[in-house]
Amino acid sequence: MHIGDEFATPGGMMDQKLTFAALERREWNNAHVARSYAGVFAKAADMVAPVLARAAGAKDGKRALDLCCGHGNVTACLCAAGCSATGLDFSQAMLDMARETVPEAEFVEGDAMALPFEAGSFDLVTIGFGMPHVPDPRKVLREARRVLRRGGGIAFSVWCGPEVETALGYVFGAIARHGDPAIALPEGPGANDYADRERAFAALSDAGFENPQLEVVNSLWRVRDPGAPFDFFRDGTARGGAMLRPQPETHAKAIRAAVDAEVRARHGDGPVWDVPIPAVVISACAV
Repeated sequence: MHIGDEFATPGGMMDQKLTFAALERREWNNAHVARSYAGVFAKAADMVAPVLARAAGAKDGKRALDLCCGHGNVTACLCAAGCSATGLDFSQAMLDMARETVPEAEFVEGDAMALPFEAGSFDLVTIGFGMPHVPDPRKVLREARRVLRRGGGIAFSVWCGPEVETALGYVFGAIARHGDPAIALPEGPGANDYADRERAFAALSDAGFENPQLEVVNSLWRVRDPGAPFDFFRDGTARGGAMLRPQPETHAKAIRAAVDAEVRARHGDGPVWDVPIPAVVISACAV
């Protein structure tokens, strides 16, 4: 049985009555999914974390809030820069790892759309790949602005979409071609919506931020198995896992074979492959 099978119906399909928010909470509170993300998928996210901390203005003596903190990789960068850091996430499984990894930080279980902090409490806010995992990303930005002091910095990261060369495109393209059409995600924000400059900058302006900036980070995975991105998305993500874990065996094999072939065609014959999964870091200043 693949991890996450407990979220599928007996026929193998994801329960279509499950809302986007409920799916996210159930997947990320699965300790197996959380550990797989932290141990494997996040090797690419770790390349983005220091850029995110820098873009938000992390410096010695600053009070930082790391929203959707996950297992604490961005929080660790904030602490390394000398910040007093608080991490917030809705996943207890992630917070358990974060507390072990970054014992010098404070961690709080909570909702990024309704923060349990007073206005003006922080000097900077980071959101490491959390924007696609909340039902209302604009509300998260408004809450971030509320708890920031005037002049404070915000930075968030989002994986680039399939319009560029990315493992995300390889995997979801293979799902579109070879996946069981009966398996679909609940309606929710697009996974790459806030990688779009115009959308992100407009949302920041509406939330009370100015001087938005965008930086591309060429993060990647170095693998010895060209089909490995299939495994990374299946075992260590909510959205990808919800599409891949319930797949019937014949469909799953076809998807993985297509990912393998795509990586070989684009990145050579190995024996080691650098598989791109680039991200954008978007930052701004609280008005």
